[in-house]
Amino acid sequence: MRTTVLAVVMAMLCVMMVNADVKPQRDFNLQRFAGKWYRVGLAYDSASFVQFRDKLKASMGIVTALANGNVNLTMWDAMQFSCRSKMYHYERTNVPGQFTYFSTRHNMVKDITVVDTNYTEYAIVLKHKVFNREYTQVALYGRVPRVRADIIQKFKAFALSQGFPRESILTPPPAENCPPATSGRQAP
Repeated sequence: MRTTVLAVVMAMLCVMMVNADVKPQRDFNLQRFAGKWYRVGLAYDSASFVQFRDKLKASMGIVTALANGNVNLTMWDAMQFSCRSKMYHYERTNVPGQFTYFSTRHNMVKDITVVDTNYTEYAIVLKHKVFNREYTQVALYGRVPRVRADIIQKFKAFALSQGFPRESILTPPPAENCPPATSGRQAP
């Protein structure tokens, strides 16, 4: 029993230490980061996510920088027979490139860190929360629905360095007509 408890505590400490080493993009610039992004990669090891892995499509989002340093993110996700949009409000922290937001789904605050971006092609973003256990998600965003192979490799290497198993790292195909061309949205 003591060995099991010790092993669990050590595993949790290792995960927390890995995430503690993650720093946001140096000299993060929110104005340059704003605009249209596609979530073209995802690393997520939640057991409840396994059933959705084969259904996942690349989704589109628009990051809007607010005057106070906060962010509004509108994401469109392709569902089986429709396209759903959701709005997220990220609050800035004292560290540029790090945000928090309140998840109504989990009724808790989650941390968001923009780990790496060149602003014109890709961004690697880490989402972290503690909910019955430690959960981490890494997403790769591209300014276009398909990114270069070297960017995908960079994303996969980062996800592996965070302890994600290879099978939990996905690069889903683009969604068709989501958001719909007739949605009335304005492209940034």
